[in-house]
Amino acid sequence: MKTLQSKSRHGMPVASLALLLCACFALPSQAQDLTGRLASIKARNTIVLGYRESSVPYSYYDNNEQVIGYSHDIAQEIVKELKSALNAPNLQVKMIAVNAQNRIPLIQNGTIDLECGGTTNNKERAQQVDFSNTISVTETRLLTKANSDIHSFKDLNGKTVAVTAGTTSERYLRSYVQQKNANITIIASRDHSASFLTLETGRAAAFFMDADVLASERATSRNPQDYVVTGEPQTHEAIACMLPKGEPGFKAIVDRTIARVETSGQGETLYKTWFMSPIAPKGINLNLPMSDALKAVFQHPNDQPMDD
Repeated sequence: MKTLQSKSRHGMPVASLALLLCACFALPSQAQDLTGRLASIKARNTIVLGYRESSVPYSYYDNNEQVIGYSHDIAQEIVKELKSALNAPNLQVKMIAVNAQNRIPLIQNGTIDLECGGTTNNKERAQQVDFSNTISVTETRLLTKANSDIHSFKDLNGKTVAVTAGTTSERYLRSYVQQKNANITIIASRDHSASFLTLETGRAAAFFMDADVLASERATSRNPQDYVVTGEPQTHEAIACMLPKGEPGFKAIVDRTIARVETSGQGETLYKTWFMSPIAPKGINLNLPMSDALKAVFQHPNDQPMDD
């Protein structure tokens, strides 16, 4: 027996027309969202990650020059989510080293898609790039030699202070010197290791930077007991991943990944691994307990800066 089918006034069977319409409206939202950087990542089947070479414990080299660290682990979770969201199980990852001076330009000019290092999210930078949900919270302090008699900013008069160039710490220190008319000489070095070397060799009396950076430089030095992190915190800063400005689809994937990591307990495990346990390559332990500010972020993930 021949099955009878009703036809629309255009001659197409009604059932077929209904299926076609359903298919159109049922297109996955991810397919509709593939514009801008997401479309570019999908087309080249590659995401380019910016990383830091010596930002312990966020992003740095192990003894085999493989990138490891707290931020790098979070970046890997984001890559996994992108593979699923883009339906690109074989998505390739290209790694490009960045520093404090070039990381923002490399995001802006499209050289890298995402940077997860130890970058501070602040209002000024947010005019140039977008930031993910906060992944860590730090505060700026001083690293000095234990016998230096430097215990606060008031003790820096007539002294030379090292700071890493291109960081919010450098900007704050220069502003402090100008506003207070302070007698402080500033040496800005290319990276954290160079800044610490300036302190180690006596060319500077203190190194001003994020407390976690200072703790890592102290812990990896030849004689950690010779140095102390001191001084009242000058700023509190939200650390986040950077991505291109005006890419809401891309940012949504990054943010939801970080929110999942932080609210599921995985974030706390990662923090303990990198901040409260011996880490490669030398087995140092930063012994930096999670702050109340970061605990609050993990409970309610957000992308807000902490400009003081």
